[in-house]
Amino acid sequence: MTDEDYAAEPETAPHGGWYSNETATFGDRVAAGREVLGLNQADLARKLGVKLKTVQGWEEDLSEPRANKLQMLSGVLNVSLIWLLTGQGEGIAEPGSDGAISTDLSALLTEIRQIKGTISQAAEKLAGLEKRLRKALTDQV
Repeated sequence: MTDEDYAAEPETAPHGGWYSNETATFGDRVAAGREVLGLNQADLARKLGVKLKTVQGWEEDLSEPRANKLQMLSGVLNVSLIWLLTGQGEGIAEPGSDGAISTDLSALLTEIRQIKGTISQAAEKLAGLEKRLRKALTDQV
């Protein structure tokens, strides 16, 4: 997978190559915490009761959550509130630190994340089509 592929699908990119504790932004920490749990952006949005665009905005550092959602976010990601805000304290381990996985396992995890993302997108599209079908059937009657 190339860097352009990661840019097109940020929710499926592995940590290696973009995440480090020294350079991570709030959005990077949210994305890294989400990925460690194997969640895509839509999954995290559902768990927090927010829209997908909201999570995307957080991860792209375009916005930040309000205090109540920030607290929920730290709980869902199982990281400290301070770590989310500053990168200090209890968070996720930086890739390549203790417990690092082999390149083969990393490639498998990346492929799994990509497939999960594809399945999630297909499920959302299917739900939209079902909604349109129900509306068309209702309008027909």
